[in-house]
Amino acid sequence: MTISIWRYSHLALAVSSFILLTLASVTGVILAFKPIQEKINPYRSDQFEALYLSDVIPQLRSQYPGITKLSIDANQFVQMKGTDQEGENMLVFVDPKTGNLLGKPEAPSEFFEWVTALHRSLFLHETGRFFIGLTSFLLLLITISGTVLIIQRQRGVRRFLTRIVRENFAQYYHVVLGRLSLIPIFLLALTGTYLSLARFELIDTAYILPDVDYDAIQDGPPRDATSFDIFKNTPLSEIQSVDFPFSEDVEDYYTLQLKDRALHVNQVTGEILSEVKYPVSVVLTEWSVDLHTGRTNAFWAILLALASGNILFFIYSGFAITLKRRSGRIKNNFTAEESNFIILTGSENGSTFRFAQEIYKQLLQQGKKVYACELNDFQEFPKATHIIVMTATYGLGNPPTNAAQFAIKLAARPQVRQIHYSVVGFGSHAYPDFCKFAFEVDNLLSRQDWATPLVEIHTINDKSPQEFGQWASVWAQHAGVTLDLSTDLGQDQHTCPHNFTVTEKTVLTVPLDAFRLRLRPEGPYSYASGDLLAIYPGNDHRERLYSIGKVAGEIQLSIKLHPGGLGSEYLYGLQVGDRIHGRIDANPHFHFPEKARQVVMVSNGTGIAPFLGMIDEEAGDRERYLYCGFRDQASFSLYESSIREHLNTGNLASFRLARSREGSRQYVKDLLAQDQELIVEVLKNNGVIMLCGSLAMQQDVVELLDGLCTTILGKTVSYYQSHGQILMDCY
Repeated sequence: MTISIWRYSHLALAVSSFILLTLASVTGVILAFKPIQEKINPYRSDQFEALYLSDVIPQLRSQYPGITKLSIDANQFVQMKGTDQEGENMLVFVDPKTGNLLGKPEAPSEFFEWVTALHRSLFLHETGRFFIGLTSFLLLLITISGTVLIIQRQRGVRRFLTRIVRENFAQYYHVVLGRLSLIPIFLLALTGTYLSLARFELIDTAYILPDVDYDAIQDGPPRDATSFDIFKNTPLSEIQSVDFPFSEDVEDYYTLQLKDRALHVNQVTGEILSEVKYPVSVVLTEWSVDLHTGRTNAFWAILLALASGNILFFIYSGFAITLKRRSGRIKNNFTAEESNFIILTGSENGSTFRFAQEIYKQLLQQGKKVYACELNDFQEFPKATHIIVMTATYGLGNPPTNAAQFAIKLAARPQVRQIHYSVVGFGSHAYPDFCKFAFEVDNLLSRQDWATPLVEIHTINDKSPQEFGQWASVWAQHAGVTLDLSTDLGQDQHTCPHNFTVTEKTVLTVPLDAFRLRLRPEGPYSYASGDLLAIYPGNDHRERLYSIGKVAGEIQLSIKLHPGGLGSEYLYGLQVGDRIHGRIDANPHFHFPEKARQVVMVSNGTGIAPFLGMIDEEAGDRERYLYCGFRDQASFSLYESSIREHLNTGNLASFRLARSREGSRQYVKDLLAQDQELIVEVLKNNGVIMLCGSLAMQQDVVELLDGLCTTILGKTVSYYQSHGQILMDCY
């Protein structure tokens, strides 16, 4: 809820101020070039930083007896005022070291004066100044709220500058440029607000020079101005102005205005007659003007121009993000009470809605009653048979704003009938907590009595159309529907570009048991154990996917023969030498982890297939543990000799078998519970646990792992899932 408050505040502030903010930003970009143009003039002395008043005042007073005032502007141009030898008024720039005249001040640019008036007051005098001041304050609040949103997105200040994944142009550069220009924009807003408060005298910036006690002024002993201590110790760079005595009388004195104080100096003895420090408000006002205008530094002025330009971009990109976020909302044709298919979406920037819309549209075209809503709107669905959850993960592991209340709603609204669910996670491997919230949702649903998984959780990296199409194909088969995704969302799933030759097929000794099939690719196809083989046994849209084990350079499949099964009966009918057509789909999220020193592989039934391929690879210094579940010894016999061989060669560190229908009647969950110390050690040491097999097995094992992770490791199972330490490929 906190994220929502900050986001809605950020948006509300932007909407309420964007017109004046646009105007202020455009004029701000223009005015940033004013100090740059001024600094081009050749009126600054090369020795300015090294000069002190003792080097300047005697020299100028000797050369120009009519001098009355010396001023130094933000460009460190020294301006002299007084009368010349002919008695004419004089206002010139001078070299303070040599006394050479450098030029006369030019009349202010009418264009910059016009833009300045527009920037400060909108040509509305004090009323306009009020609105501009208010705009500065709103910009300050926008900056603060935007900073909080980035911190929440990155999960902490220390991660503030970590990489941002590019989801779309507006979102990416809104955050990236926001971080780069944060300090200049914050200072612009803060100083603009402060100057407005000072303008309306809500901050007291007045100060009064102290009176001079004329009776106490001494007329001796006289000293040369070059030896005055105050002149010798005051660099010219600290001076704002010097008012010279009108005559040589001791009652006339120097008035020095420095950056932090003002004082009077006896022109005869150099004694300080009076001194007053400026109030803090006065110093802050000068700093605010310097920072707000960039008048003291050309580089800072350029940064201010860029920051003002970025504000214009933020206005555009912010509204683009908002419109994109809202454009994906689905207008339902059916109510939640009458719908059989429910699509729940969690999205931060709206991109996930595009995928949800495609599934919604496809189901609607087939005459299905579908209802789509955000995860926060979870409620009772009395006629639902299927729930699809499509959710992104916000920042580094957080739920999207429109899904933050899902866990509470789920606990408060149990469903009245059994419902099949499927979770699809959208994320990016560039983030350490890949699809973490999707795993949390899947784990929450797995603990509901009314919820039954239809297919395992599926993750999609960088909104990959291919990976989404892969999930849609599997889900449609299990749900008994047909999905024909548009080409901009998924590849043509009906293509079979790869050819294979059958090299081995085992014969069933037990009816309706599993058999092994070996295929030799007829080309240099790239694949790995854990990838998927797609075939179309009926030469139609019906696709069947099988997990691949790469053994001795060939594809090995483990298939259970189902009576009337389209895919299994087709494959069992093949003979050695037959050719088949199919497609290898990469499944990188279930490849053997290259960097893990310890890997625990857990399977039941034909889920052992990809693990046999992984074990066939050289172990090196990696430890591989295999846990398998079968009905009985006869079901296991198909794989026993291969596993014993790998145990003898050292490719497999250990092997444990659970038989559910004979002997002690165990499941793999029971074996893992017995070896929980090993399981905890593997996770603690950045090892990986891989699951392949039935969804029922997956649910039991994840429940066990969740308990171990929470009670012993102090982290949820979704943490290890999102960090790639628990990998699953179940069906």
